Amino acid sequence: MNGNRFGRLFQVTTYGESHGPGMGVTVSGCPAGLELSEEDVQRELDRRKPGQSMITTSRGEPDEVSIQSGLQDGYTTGTPIGMTIENKDARSGKYEPFITAPRPSHGDFTYSAKFGTRNWGGGGRSSARETVNWVAAGAIADKILESEGVQVKAHVNQIGDIEAPEVSFEEMLEHTEENDVRCAHPETAERMQERIEEYQEAGDSIGGSIYFEMQGVPRGLGAPRFDSVSARLGQALMAVPAATAFEFGLGRDAREYTGSERNDEWEFENEAHSASNTASGDEPRGDPVPAENDHGGIQGGITTGEPVYGELTLHAPTSIPKPQQTVDWETGEEKTEQVIGRHDPVLPPRGVPVVESMLSLTLVDFMLLAGRINPDRLDGRPGEYDTDYHPSSPRNE
Repeated sequence: MNGNRFGRLFQVTTYGESHGPGMGVTVSGCPAGLELSEEDVQRELDRRKPGQSMITTSRGEPDEVSIQSGLQDGYTTGTPIGMTIENKDARSGKYEPFITAPRPSHGDFTYSAKFGTRNWGGGGRSSARETVNWVAAGAIADKILESEGVQVKAHVNQIGDIEAPEVSFEEMLEHTEENDVRCAHPETAERMQERIEEYQEAGDSIGGSIYFEMQGVPRGLGAPRFDSVSARLGQALMAVPAATAFEFGLGRDAREYTGSERNDEWEFENEAHSASNTASGDEPRGDPVPAENDHGGIQGGITTGEPVYGELTLHAPTSIPKPQQTVDWETGEEKTEQVIGRHDPVLPPRGVPVVESMLSLTLVDFMLLAGRINPDRLDGRPGEYDTDYHPSSPRNE
């Protein structure tokens, strides 16, 4: 099975099935000298884990991470970082009716058709449970970005037909984690919660979307054509389970704009925030900056230095308790089966840390490829061996 590795220099390789013994991820390409602990990773995993609220699955997984390699005395060594997360609350028996009768709109039939077999418990490898690995790896990438002054944040901006108004990056940082929906607009979050509970009580589910923004992104990242930032972000985010649409900048609204309306005119940075005209040369005019940033921080597939922002749409969860029709290829029968188990009625709230992780992983990879980060070490001292993070000999104490 291919397709289990992500990234060029900052590479993430994952393994594990929903109801198997555990999940795991190997991160290759993390430079040495990054201060890292299991607590750093656990903090992000706790944001994604099940059972956080009444609008998430009740599956009782603690999602406790164990770092197996790549650390010495609390710092990365430059070697692969291996992490494992055990599965503690798998109940495969509820999935027996679907071994040869695929659930509607799941990966059951396509996995069986491709491989001639599949791990059917909880959906196996096709389950969104696998994203626990992405979040573990993303926690490392996020720490690297933090050291480079880059911030990544996302929030739920729509559930069903309830859409939040635009919020600032600061509001996202302040309010996203204050409610179960992870919407940075508190009043809208309450309405979203009520709507989700309505579908939950009716035995159904609902879709939504996640808005994301990255601040402090260096200009000049990305390479035309197939390694453009927008292309790689599309690959990263469309890999998220249930993703149906990715957009950045104006996104789909761009189809309604004329060229003159969409074109982002240039101005000098120091004049963009000042009413005075500095054309006399008395003051530096600064760098060229786009007037509106309607392109979402990306032009020609390369970052402009402005915030990169966009949106990911997730369809409604396919595991719902309502009876649905399927066919059993082993018996030749048409059946009506009911998915019995513990499933999310909506995906964006737990999808926020997943989206943030994929953004961070993609951005770190681009920064390594562009030479903005030394691939060997983070301290900017190539060739130096006597460092603050090198282990000391106990005999010298």
